[in-house]
Amino acid sequence: MRGTSIVSGLVVIWLIIGAIAAGQRGYYTSGEKNCAEAGTILVTILAGPLNYIGANPKVGCKLPEPSR
Repeated sequence: MRGTSIVSGLVVIWLIIGAIAAGQRGYYTSGEKNCAEAGTILVTILAGPLNYIGANPKVGCKLPEPSR
């Protein structure tokens, strides 16, 4: 049981470090969000400490145009 709590704690710390990295890059400050910006924020958070050793994840997405 103790092993799972250690792993859970490490995962939470990993995600917090990723959230801090996204904040330092200014991803939370821009006004309107689109698919690519939201995806970039998510993968930056998931990358966690890897952001500090050179990872700079970006997501691009193209949504289909609505039919007329």
